[in-house]
Formats: sequence, C-alpha cells, structure tokens
Amino acid sequence: MEDASNYSLKFSRERFVVHHLLSSTSINSHISSPPHPFQLFTMAPAGEQHLLSAEIVNRGIESAGPDAGSMTFSVRVRRRLPDFVQSVNLKYVKLGYHYLINHAIYLATVPVLVLVFGAEIGSLSREELWRKLWDSTAGYDLATVLAFFAVFVFTLSVYFMSRPRSIYLVDFACFKPTDDLKVTKEEFIELARKSGKFDEASLEFQKKILQSSGIGDETYVPRAIMSPENITTMKEGRAEASMVIFGALDELFKKTRVRPKDVGVLVVNCSIFNPTPSLSAMIINHYKMRGNILSFNLGGMGCSAGIIAVDLARDMLQANPNNVAVVVSTEMVGYNWYPGRDRSMLIPNCYIRMGCSAVLLSNRGRDYRRAKYRLEHIVRTHKGADDRYFKSVYQEEDEQRFKGLKISKDLVEIGGDALKTNITTLGPLVLPLSEQLLFFATLVKRYLSGTKGKGVTTVKTDTFNGLQTVASSSSGTKPYIPDYKLAFEHFCVHAASKTVVNELQRNLGLSDVNVEPSRATLHRFGNTSSSSIWYELAYLEAKGRIKKGDRIWQLSFGSGFKCNSAVWKSIRGIKKPSSNNPWLDCLDRYPFEALS
Repeated sequence: MEDASNYSLKFSRERFVVHHLLSSTSINSHISSPPHPFQLFTMAPAGEQHLLSAEIVNRGIESAGPDAGSMTFSVRVRRRLPDFVQSVNLKYVKLGYHYLINHAIYLATVPVLVLVFGAEIGSLSREELWRKLWDSTAGYDLATVLAFFAVFVFTLSVYFMSRPRSIYLVDFACFKPTDDLKVTKEEFIELARKSGKFDEASLEFQKKILQSSGIGDETYVPRAIMSPENITTMKEGRAEASMVIFGALDELFKKTRVRPKDVGVLVVNCSIFNPTPSLSAMIINHYKMRGNILSFNLGGMGCSAGIIAVDLARDMLQANPNNVAVVVSTEMVGYNWYPGRDRSMLIPNCYIRMGCSAVLLSNRGRDYRRAKYRLEHIVRTHKGADDRYFKSVYQEEDEQRFKGLKISKDLVEIGGDALKTNITTLGPLVLPLSEQLLFFATLVKRYLSGTKGKGVTTVKTDTFNGLQTVASSSSGTKPYIPDYKLAFEHFCVHAASKTVVNELQRNLGLSDVNVEPSRATLHRFGNTSSSSIWYELAYLEAKGRIKKGDRIWQLSFGSGFKCNSAVWKSIRGIKKPSSNNPWLDCLDRYPFEALS
C-alpha cells in the first residue's frame, strides 16, 4: 500500500540530493544513464528497506532549458505496507487441519461416549433399566430434591439476567438522491470550473485524481457546489442534512413499521457539519419523538464514526431493556467543500459524495423473528495519542484562510498500522482455533530462528515503458497472516479509494468477490464516509448472497486516527431485496472488470 510520501531524488554525475516531498510527482533527473535502483534504498533507515518500492520512468530527452539534450528520468520511492500475502500452496491441507482442530473434541469424545453408553444400555433389560434409575434416586427425600431444584432455578435465572442482551439489527435504509443530483466525472469538473473558485492547476489536479479514484459517473453532489457564492453556510448545510437524513429515516420507518415515538435511543454521527441545535435535535423536532428519548450527536469522528455510533447504541440498549435504537450516519458534501489551492485539501472534494444510512437496532426478544442480523462483536482502535496519527486528517485553514480537511502524506501508512492493531485484537474473537495455532506456531518459529528478515531487493524492468520497479522483501520467515475468509463469509470494507481497497485486498488475502461490494459502492456512490459500509451491505442483499448463519465483517477507518470493526451474524437468509434497495436500478451492471 503506497502513501502520498515520495522521496524524489535529483541526480547529477557527481552527487545526488534527497528531497522529501508531499506532491505526488517527483523531481525530474537529468543524467546520462539512470541510477541503479538499489541506490534508492541506501538512504532509508536500517530495517525499513523492505517497506520501500521505487520506479524509474524514462521521460526522454529534454528539449529546452539548461539541461537540453540530456536524458530525463523521474525517480519515485514510496513507502509500502508489509506484504501480508501468505502462500496458498498448502491450501487444502490447511482447510483439513482447520476442520480437524475445531472438531477434535467432538471427533474424539462422541464415538467413545456412544460406545460406552450403548454397551451399558444393551446389557440391561427394560425392567432392569427402570429399577436401576429408581434405586439411584430413591435415596433422596423430598426436601433435598426441592432444594436442589430451587438452586438450579436460581442459578439459571442469574445466568440469563446477567448475560448481555442480544442486539438485533431489524433493518436499515440507505438514501438514494434524485437523478438531478447525479454527475459524471466530467460534469463534476465543469461544475467546479463554473463556480470560478479554482485555477486551472487545481482543476487539472482534481481531474487527475478522479481518473484514478475508482469513482464512476453516477455519483451524487449538491448543485450548490457550482455557485460562485460561499456554500459552506449553515443554511446550505441544514438543507442538505434535511434531504439525506429525512430521506433515509422515512424509508427506515416505512420498512420496519416502527413509529418514531417508539424509538428510545437516537444516535447521529456527522463529522464536519455540527450545528446548534444538533442534528439529533433536528430529527426529534421533525418526527415529534418522545420527550424521554436518549439522544446523542457525534461530531468530528470521521469515516469510522458509523461503527462508533452502533457501539454507543448497543451500550444504551444494554442498559435500557425492551427498547429500540436508531443510528443515523452521514456527511455533508457542500459544507465540506474546499475552494482553495492546497492539493492535500482538494482530495476530499474528489472523493466525498452524498449519502446517508439509517439503522434500526432492538434488544426486544419479540423482534428476533423479523430481525436480519445479530451483533456479535465490536472492536475499536484509537491511535490519537501519537501526534502524527492525530494530525493525519486535520481540519484547518490554508494560506488563503479557506477551511478544509488536510490529508497527511503518511495517511496510508498510519491507516495500515491502525488496521494491524485492530485485526490483531479482533482475531482471537472470530478466528477458528486452527488459524490461531498456525499464527502462534509461526511466531515461535521466527523467535527460535532468531531471524527478523533481511532486506532483499528485486528489480523488474519494463523496457517498453522505460519503467523499472524496485521492491524489497524479507528473506526470513514470513509472518503468517490468518485467513479471515475462514471467519467471515462477507466483507464490507470502507470504500475510501480504489488504492485503499486494492491494498487491503492484497494485505488480507481477499478475493475479488470479497471486495466486490466495496469497489461497486465506490464506483456507484463514491465515498459516502461513515455510511459506505451500509451501502455495501445493501449490495450484498440485492445480490442475494446473504444466507442464514453468514458472518459479515464491517471495517472502517477515519480521523483521529481510528480503525473500527463490527461483526454481524445473519439470522435469516435474504433471498429478495426490498423494493427500495438503492442498487435495484443498476444491479445488473455489477461487477465488471473496470472495477479492479
């Protein structure tokens, strides 16, 4: 996984100088021949060479300037996440081993018990069997039997009263804007140009980002972005919030047949737009909800706030029996619109699109029959104690005093570290015992061998494009990355960008089918922030892939820096999507090869 941090090298015949840049482009080098790629890694800190990759592109002969007639090369070194891909040569052996370990206790004890019980029963006649049972119980008086029964009932009652209540996902809804808000990538650039707020360099940069973003030509943006006036106003923010939030909630209440006054807990998350009164108060006012409702409004928590909101709703339902909760996740595009020239702050303009999800949770036993999923686990990881992580996504003003979200050059590296921490915590909760034993055995092997891996550089050359790719890998024992496909049937990974989804697929060893919901959501709806994981789940339901007992992993990450996971288990199969599923009008177009 590559971040935006590049080490650009300017070479001469006598020496070379390293420049650490934020820009995605590197400084051109004018030399008679390209440097050997291995030179690029000598400047990296010890032990980090295997985290770097480089490419050298032949730009041809300089036609003008002081270096006219010289060969021009562009050298780019990027930091990568460790290669987590595990060999699958022994795939079937691993699967068999997994089955054997998980079922070893049953395979070993059940046949023995059957044999012993059968031999004992087979040697007795019916009369002898009844006499044996009577003789074994006749020695107890009535008081003893009643006392034992009372203790048994008391213990059973304490167990059921103290255990956590099951939290059910009754249903959810994803808002689909009207077609007049739909834009292609070309129309998006034209709307930005008509606003008169961007120079040609900024427009060209956004166009370049869009071309490689994985976003399609049917995403939604508010038309206010084409206005030459300031659109980051409370009026515009409230108008957009009312449209997406009320649209999602109207659909949710219609699907579940729940009255707004029956809702006991309301949690709303929106990172950027936080007016007074709050968005949760706006919802209560619009639907005339009851006066003792427990309402919460989460702000500034980024794209991972959707799972945080579910976690908060779960805690409230655990403390308040016989209740239902509504969780609303959204983001305002217009209020977050950045009209300046800072490239690191223009990136959110290109990715964030309109969207909203509304989820109905319940702890009522009677809702089990109509619920779709049961919440199994939530694991939250927060790296905000480190300043570098804290400022990786940071809202501030640029030199022109325009407010926007500044994306750090280290964002992908930071996200990868948070992800590793999160899945390490999640693993023991969801992975089968066989995978945990293999992971532990690999750690022991690496420790006993005393090998932490030495850097080995591999150079690949593409003479047609004048491109050299340099990668470094470990020569020691590779870390064993558990196979999460044994723990989950479906994956809903936050659709942040095409690069992020591709690298998560590679690092976690997922198949194209596993990440298909994320790619399809990014292409059709764009990055809808915290609600994207619900558009992905809606895609799985529309495709009819959810079966009874399936486990779904929702994974999101956002500012702070946070990485959060939610695990759901399907209570029933979803054979037919609802009539207002947002994917119904375009489902037949997905997947297609352009997504990968």
